[in-house]
Amino acid sequence: MKRLLAVALLALPSFLHAEETYRGEWRGYVEFEGSYFFEEPLFPEQSNSDLSIAAEPEYIYEWNNGDDLFTFKPFYRIDQRDDNRTHGDIRELSWIHAADDWELLAGIGKVFWGVTEAIHLVDIINQTDLVESFDGEEKLGQPMLDLSLIRDWGVVDLFVLPWFRERTFPSAEGRPRFAIPIDTDNVFYESSSEQNHVDVAARWSHSIGAWDIGLAYFYGTTRDPTFLILPENIDPVAGTVSEINPLYEIISQPSLDVQGIFGSWLWKLEAYHRSGQGDSFYAVAGGFEYTFVGVGESAIDVGIISEYLYDDRGDAIGTTIIQPGVPFSTSPFQNDLVVGTRITLNDMQSTEILAVAIVDMEGNGETYTIEASRRFGNDWIFALEGSGFRNVPENTSLASFRKDSNVRLKFTRYF
Repeated sequence: MKRLLAVALLALPSFLHAEETYRGEWRGYVEFEGSYFFEEPLFPEQSNSDLSIAAEPEYIYEWNNGDDLFTFKPFYRIDQRDDNRTHGDIRELSWIHAADDWELLAGIGKVFWGVTEAIHLVDIINQTDLVESFDGEEKLGQPMLDLSLIRDWGVVDLFVLPWFRERTFPSAEGRPRFAIPIDTDNVFYESSSEQNHVDVAARWSHSIGAWDIGLAYFYGTTRDPTFLILPENIDPVAGTVSEINPLYEIISQPSLDVQGIFGSWLWKLEAYHRSGQGDSFYAVAGGFEYTFVGVGESAIDVGIISEYLYDDRGDAIGTTIIQPGVPFSTSPFQNDLVVGTRITLNDMQSTEILAVAIVDMEGNGETYTIEASRRFGNDWIFALEGSGFRNVPENTSLASFRKDSNVRLKFTRYF
């Protein structure tokens, strides 16, 4: 945390001496969360329930007639069971200056790339905060310089990423978690610079008719580690593994994301080609969402979602023999079909429901998720999140979660 603050402080502008009018305000939320798991856990350290509380305040300061913006967004969670989930982060601490045809962001920021529903393949700038959510949606703040060049033929973003953030993982008490504990105190890097390796990225984005297109390139430390089993962590008698170690390699990754809107149809595609983690490989996610507007002459919209996920590596755990010292992947989405529905009531309480099923086309199990939210008053949001696993074989990357079907309730107070 001290290292992160030191990097971010370099971006603090001297706004206290600004002569222009300014405006500063606080906002944010406090969240109360409870989880319940329907089956007894696979591992004795785990429990069937969990409580936590989190807060994410945000301070925004504008000056120079709105051309300069300072943002500070810290985050902290206290979890009843998982010591690794009791953690803090600086999600954002940045200065943005906007000119007529360019913008500059310096400090700690969050950048999102992607269009598909089930998985965001091309979203590579920020590291995943896996203890927050196992769907990969939550991200850690990333130290960066981001220069945006705004032209008639598109927007070009140029990134310099001076410090790497390691992925967070649940502890032995966390649920869900991987079957073998991940030793985050003994991490390996391909680069001798380790976390100090300077990564770079560039992205061109543009709208052409009904299409939104993004072309990107990333070179640097992968956000998606492979794993190693060290010989000393293998019991030669029982043949069991006590822990595994993350390996962060240097990768080169061009990527594409495309979204097209044609009436009620929304077409989506994400794809990348990656080299640097063993043999080069590619991954693709694409599909559509069709929305029935005003079902039964009501205000309710119902969307039908279908996507296909493919990873050229396959399910490494299920198809290869893992050897000591040989990196392996845990990607579960090698050949999967996604189907789902999005229901929007369009009421005063902003009620929404999203239900998705991911079916492995090679018989390696199914994953089900549901997300529902509703606003109460002006300041409260009640959300329900559920996930379930079915027909998961014991030799796949999802095997650790086969008993972890659960429901999570969240009460969030915004201010």
